[in-house]
Amino acid sequence: MSENILEMVNITKTFPGVKALDNVNLNVKNGEIHALVGENGAGKSTLMNVLSGIYPYGDYIGDILLNGEICKFKNIKDSEKLGIVIIHQELALIPYMTIAENIFLGNERARNKVISWEETNRQASKLMQKVGLNDKPDVLIKDIGVGKQQLVEIAKALSKDVKLLILDEPTAALNDDDSDNLLRLLVDLNKNNGITCIIISHKINEIKQISDQITIIRDGSTIETLVKDIDDISENRIIKGMVGRELVDRFPKRESNIGEIAFEVKDWVVYDPLDEDRIRIDNVSFNVRRGEVVGFSGLMGAGRTELAMSIFGKAYGKKISGTIIKDGREVQFHSVSQAIDNGVAYLTEDRKSAGLVLIDDIRRNVSLAGLKKISKNFVVNEHRETEVALEYIKKLNIKCSTMFQKTENLSGGNQQKVVISKWIFAGPDVLLLDEPTRGIDVGAKYEIYSIINQLAAEGKSIIMISSEMPEILGMCDRIYVLNEGKVVGELDKEEASQENIMGCIIRSSNRN
Repeated sequence: MSENILEMVNITKTFPGVKALDNVNLNVKNGEIHALVGENGAGKSTLMNVLSGIYPYGDYIGDILLNGEICKFKNIKDSEKLGIVIIHQELALIPYMTIAENIFLGNERARNKVISWEETNRQASKLMQKVGLNDKPDVLIKDIGVGKQQLVEIAKALSKDVKLLILDEPTAALNDDDSDNLLRLLVDLNKNNGITCIIISHKINEIKQISDQITIIRDGSTIETLVKDIDDISENRIIKGMVGRELVDRFPKRESNIGEIAFEVKDWVVYDPLDEDRIRIDNVSFNVRRGEVVGFSGLMGAGRTELAMSIFGKAYGKKISGTIIKDGREVQFHSVSQAIDNGVAYLTEDRKSAGLVLIDDIRRNVSLAGLKKISKNFVVNEHRETEVALEYIKKLNIKCSTMFQKTENLSGGNQQKVVISKWIFAGPDVLLLDEPTRGIDVGAKYEIYSIINQLAAEGKSIIMISSEMPEILGMCDRIYVLNEGKVVGELDKEEASQENIMGCIIRSSNRN
């Protein structure tokens, strides 16, 4: 048997006007965890879609060899028959079906074409135990968190007798604890069950922690493969391979020119929309000044997103009370359109489902929140819309073939730039940025940080929510700490540290 379970030889894949992969080579050894890293748009996911049969044989040039045998997958079912299973960043689970039903979806436990629910639940329980999922098999997917949903996806893969497991950004939406649990599970499956893994991730610290080899892809080409304990796999070394240059400063420097208070929220209370007796935001007060970047830090479930959405035209919550003061006068936003008209923008943490119209082109997505600026009598001036799109493509360095390219075909980093373009064009004074760099690479992050700094330099008031503490510490002038829907600390840049932030959270939890 070949030492390599997988060889991908001279893989070339072209889309209209774009060469996504250019003679890419990838060798994965039996029983290893192999990381695939690169900037957004480098071709990582495209390569894995070729491997799994999503892009069928004949749709690309090159060869795929599994255990030395050439494979010609026509679809994903063909690759799964040989034990290749891919788990995408957007989980393929049905919210209103049970855990057991999702595990065996398309792979049902049936006798004489009739599903055996007893067998389904029994086998599901065994697989759930294997991945450390302690819920009952009849629990609905919608009732478990994202971390547990990832475990369901892995259990689903195990049900297909997986030999080569591909995970695309498996921890992008997870908090630190769930990420650590998932990584430990992958190592256990690899070492104790002989499952070979390919992991795509932008979290370099995780890659270094669990990977045996790291292959770097840049601009659709293989740059190099680094071997643990032989090659230098420091963050700086990996980043240099990804972006093609040294990235000396992870966060661009900014000269703070902070003015008077421009936006203030007082005594803000929000109840859960599904349980009107449960308080989600409890008497929160904060302010942000002109030219200031204010961070909101906290553990998963602290209420940061709920706070931002409730402020943004009551997009979340019930029985909302409190006061919003903008530019010295009280304002009320009863709808999202009212918030936008009053100069407030909210960049959602979920760009794909709530930030963009994926099936529409870049041009229309950029103008979406500011149509009033390019319309007369409810008719859009398409010439002006085109000018605006070209301006922002150039201004934010959006990598695309044309402004008419569908946003679903852009990389994550470029999709994020389109969302930011949309809100900048709307002309807000206050921007609520919720996880603005989630799921994008270090190079694209730096560009977005630079955009945030430029907006602050123009006198905009920026509220930044992030689960990445280094990002909060590196970008913000002041930080509010949230825990269980309450502000439990306020730190200036000089006193802000991971220890002080966690200290605020721990002290508040001990008081409760």
